[in-house]
Amino acid sequence: MAIYRGDGGAGDATTDITINAVTAKASEAATSATNAANSATSASTSASNAATSATNAANSATSAGTSATSASTSATNASTSASTASTAATDAQTAQTAAELAETNAETAETNAATSATNAATSETNAASSASSASTSASTATTQASNAATSATNAATSATNAATSASAASTSETNAANSASAASTSETNAASSASAAAASAVTAASFTPDQTGNSGKYLTTDGSVTSWGVVSAGATGGGDDRVFWENDQTVDTNYTITTGQNAMTAGPITVSSGVSVTVPSGSTWIIV
Repeated sequence: MAIYRGDGGAGDATTDITINAVTAKASEAATSATNAANSATSASTSASNAATSATNAANSATSAGTSATSASTSATNASTSASTASTAATDAQTAQTAAELAETNAETAETNAATSATNAATSETNAASSASSASTSASTATTQASNAATSATNAATSATNAATSASAASTSETNAANSASAASTSETNAASSASAAAASAVTAASFTPDQTGNSGKYLTTDGSVTSWGVVSAGATGGGDDRVFWENDQTVDTNYTITTGQNAMTAGPITVSSGVSVTVPSGSTWIIV
């Protein structure tokens, strides 16, 4: 019968394995068992590492998904940013256009301001001229007011003189009445008085101040003698009365008051267009 002897296979009595060979085989088997155990441990470690790697891979996959989501969000944000940038560019273009328009308006405003400044300077010059004219006018008005005050004083004086003349005329009227009464008692004296009055009467109807060469004179008649004399007074009235001074109301011919003489006229008086009345220096024309 064959006996198993290890690696040598079947043998016979002559070729039996020795105890050293068995020991060597046992040592190899122990070594193989140890190696097998180490391999099992390595395999277990590899399995554990593989599981860890799988977990890491799963984590990586999750991270990748998160990264993908983040990338998508970033892409969306980038698109939004691009849209915002485009809008900002449009706004910037609009702002630039507005700025250019504002610059144009500013230039126009500057031109208008320069024009306004020129106009203001012209207005200031005109205002200064107006102020000067106003000052001159005020001075002239003051002079005219002074002249008016003088004229008012003269008019008041003339009114007083007129009142005095009226009183004198009233006295003359009384005297004339007395004279008439005396004349009625003495026809001879009345006739003589009438003859004397005829010789010295001033014919009011013949008073022609505008007759050439006879301005300011009156016509007298003494019998057959006719002559011109200087007018000094010329009152008239009924009978022997010398109460009323009569004059025209319109001056139709240029007239110059005699130098060194004053003149008085009952108003109102109208001086025709183109006609002038000259009052010499030192003379006065009073209209009452």
